Amino acid sequence: MATHTDDKVELLKCTPLLAGLGRKDLEEVGQLADEVEVKAGHVLMREGDIGNEFFVVIDGEIRVERGGRTIATIEPGGFVGDLALITERPRIATATATKDSRLLVIAHREFHSLLDRFPSIRIGVLESVALRLRDLEPSVAH
Repeated sequence: MATHTDDKVELLKCTPLLAGLGRKDLEEVGQLADEVEVKAGHVLMREGDIGNEFFVVIDGEIRVERGGRTIATIEPGGFVGDLALITERPRIATATATKDSRLLVIAHREFHSLLDRFPSIRIGVLESVALRLRDLEPSVAH
């Protein structure tokens, strides 16, 4: 079942990374995002691989593992894959669908286009990176 524009906008608006954007900007972001369905057990990304996509969960659930240990569960409205796209370095975690899931996917080129066109997204991404790194690195003081 395809997500309508209004539904995409609402989902994107609830994503912390994009929450500061206005409706028109969210509609533009929604046009860049493709909707995909994956089955439970499908690996979206592997630790160590180069990142090419950023995922927003519409329905379902994604388990994020680092070094074989579960570090997060991503539910509808959550996102995964932003760090590798920003740094253009290998993925720091593996993400696997634990349930049949529907996702919005934004590819590398489109993701960087968003960062260039929308300073508010760039700021949101930087804040997200800082928070995620703090949570992933136990040696960093909170």
